[in-house]
Amino acid sequence: MATKELKRDLKNRHVQLIAIGGTIGTGLFLGSGKSIQLAGPSIIFTYLLVGIALFFVMRALGELLLSNSGYKSFTDFATDYISPWAGFVTGWTYWFCWIMTAMADIIAVGVYTQYWFDIPQWVPALICLVILLGFNLLTVKLFGELEFWFAIIKVITIIALIIVGIVLLVIGFQTNTGTVSVTNLWSHGGMFPHGVTGFLFSLQMVVFAFVGVELVGVSAAETANPQKSIPSAINKIPVRILLFYVGALFVILCINPWDKLSASSSPFVEVFSLIGIPVAAGIINFVVLTSAASACNSGLFSTSRILYNLSSNKLAHHKFTILNKNHVPSNALVTSAIVLSVGALLSKVVPEQAFTIVTTISAICFIWVWSIILISHIRYTKSRPDLRAKSTFKAPLTPFINYVVLALFAFILVVMLFAKDTRIPLLLTPLWFIILTFIYNSCHSSRPSVPMKKFK
Repeated sequence: MATKELKRDLKNRHVQLIAIGGTIGTGLFLGSGKSIQLAGPSIIFTYLLVGIALFFVMRALGELLLSNSGYKSFTDFATDYISPWAGFVTGWTYWFCWIMTAMADIIAVGVYTQYWFDIPQWVPALICLVILLGFNLLTVKLFGELEFWFAIIKVITIIALIIVGIVLLVIGFQTNTGTVSVTNLWSHGGMFPHGVTGFLFSLQMVVFAFVGVELVGVSAAETANPQKSIPSAINKIPVRILLFYVGALFVILCINPWDKLSASSSPFVEVFSLIGIPVAAGIINFVVLTSAASACNSGLFSTSRILYNLSSNKLAHHKFTILNKNHVPSNALVTSAIVLSVGALLSKVVPEQAFTIVTTISAICFIWVWSIILISHIRYTKSRPDLRAKSTFKAPLTPFINYVVLALFAFILVVMLFAKDTRIPLLLTPLWFIILTFIYNSCHSSRPSVPMKKFK
């Protein structure tokens, strides 16, 4: 058995691009089609609202992680500042979050592949999963390199889309749906064509679009210089939201009116097909395919590391701490990959509903994790004013903004209850927390009481 230490092989450039890769995912490339149909052009405001909220979550996360070199994930500070139960539930919920997210990404791989090949969705999904598992079993540095280049592809694509869109706007390009113009934002039923209801119902898919933004926190244990790279990555999030989300969607909606876009396909691919560049549409489809593969790659990384961390804290089976010769938690990786294969099965059994089901469950569980970060941060500021005073990366507007964002998250969950597509997954998700609580209580009562783990 190899040494029980993860290697700090992720450099600053890896962390920066992991943060970008986490910010740009399948929720933008594929899920934005459904979001646009729900909200119309007001989807731009939805992305701004959720993006701003998550910036404050990330600032709270950054301060907590840097306040203690012993913290390696959410379970650590949730245990310290809330309770061991909160650490247990949050750790396993984060693992479940990424399982659901990566399932959505695997399903998306199958959807994108059908652009070229008329084959069942589950076949390319399973092939992609096996290949990514092989890469992840090698070294964390290889994971960093994969995410670096995957993110570069995403960035170049979105910037190219924005540049092409601006050129088409300037020259007044004609498509078969009309003239490329800013007026397309409001000339097809206004900015809120479905009223406030449509705007609110789009919140779930927009929340899913941002899942992974906190991945920079999971990578902290394998980052060479977290004190420098983590603040840098977090502080650049607002610019990325404005450029990659708001900028891209603004251009898409100017080129093609919202009511001409399909809810089931990628609006990025549709736009390039519409302006008469079929080869470019194929290239964009390849890009969104790599984006889905990238997000699944992140899912494998994060689920394996959270299992490793849970095992290290005696909250999961001890075999998940076993590292291979490359200092990679191989047992945790293989276990996560096996569970992820259910995503491929879902795309075979319910291909039409699979994406919505897993994205809704994922969004709900991520809201739990983000809320735990905010609550832990509130408790940290109250119970450890000494650490708060010494912090070089203080979260702004604390604790007022924490309560505001928590209220927003609660409101989003209420909205999900009234939306037909999200109601049943929302009502079923609490079963996960009930099961975890039962397991925690059973394990806790079956062994002697031990002092709560504290990180120095």
